[in-house]
Amino acid sequence: MALKRSIRGQVPPFIVMDVMAEANRREVAGEDVLHLEVGQPSTGAPSGVIEVAQATLVSDKLGYTEALGIDPLRERIARYYGETHDIDLAADRVVVTTGSSGGFMLAFLSAFDTGDRVALADPGYPAYRNILSALGIEAVAIPTTIDDRYQPTPELLDRVVRETGAIDGLIVASPANPTGTMLAAAEMKALTGYCDANGIRLISDEIYHGITYEGAGETALSFTDNAFIVNSFSKYYSMTGWRVGWMVVPEDLHRSVECLAQNLFISVPALSQRAACAAFDCREELDANVLRYAANRELLLRELPKAGLDRLAPADGAFYIYAEVGHLTNDSEAFCRQILAETGVAMAPGTDFDRERGRATVRISFAGDTATMGEAARRLQAWLPGAG
Repeated sequence: MALKRSIRGQVPPFIVMDVMAEANRREVAGEDVLHLEVGQPSTGAPSGVIEVAQATLVSDKLGYTEALGIDPLRERIARYYGETHDIDLAADRVVVTTGSSGGFMLAFLSAFDTGDRVALADPGYPAYRNILSALGIEAVAIPTTIDDRYQPTPELLDRVVRETGAIDGLIVASPANPTGTMLAAAEMKALTGYCDANGIRLISDEIYHGITYEGAGETALSFTDNAFIVNSFSKYYSMTGWRVGWMVVPEDLHRSVECLAQNLFISVPALSQRAACAAFDCREELDANVLRYAANRELLLRELPKAGLDRLAPADGAFYIYAEVGHLTNDSEAFCRQILAETGVAMAPGTDFDRERGRATVRISFAGDTATMGEAARRLQAWLPGAG
């Protein structure tokens, strides 16, 4: 007799991780790979973070912390909102999380019940959709286009509600993965106002704040206290493997989040929390990383069209270029496999980010070094000379 299996675990794979695994196998076999598939800074944590971590390993026994995080880190995060957004935020509303992924889990579990409906833009980060699915929450796609800058709008939300029924939540990301597009202040204000007026719980993904090229990122916290604000030390702060992030939590859900965090995670790793306190004082080093991303972005926006990849989303922030490749293929997964096999350039197929239209798109990460971006562009130009 077959043993029982939960349908919760039968979610689609995160294809980018599969691409990375194949690229790693190629490297182990002695072949070269240019990594443009993974959304991970090529730099390690800043030196100030490393120094604190080393000192902490010597002086601290690194036991459990409170489920909501250590007070010095929560207080420093609250001060960040005053420095960056002129918001007077109480540290009690800050929750330290196991990366942004832990934050999304806590937000979804505290705000939504099985069968609730949460809207999110397509294309969008696939883990939103897959975590919601695993929790029995319906992910409602908002098909966006370049005309909307791949971002939801009140008008698009009205259309989704008319066509599919009421929604209970909305996830927005600015800067967005995979498109790099951003919401301006007026657009964020319109979305937060729409959600508050219609009883929709907003989750604002702000993990790429600090990595912007066309103005600073706007936080939903400037316009509402009812939203979850999710951020992370992974991207701008270059601390992906440390698995530490944070949320600003609506006051009415604070205790629910605390109880869930106690039971699900116990606490975020103490070493990561103590080291993260120093990250805010490493701006010079971190901004130098952003200058490199900006140079990579400029290089690729100039060189990719020479390979026939000229249908590009505006990369306002983050470190991605989202390209339409429907004139070259109707199977982006096979297209990316072929490019990897024949050129060594690893890219992410769009099917990760948009199930319906992703067969005609790819995502290119420019988080690496500039020399890698230049070599990748040269190989793509040789492999796809003007797509002609």
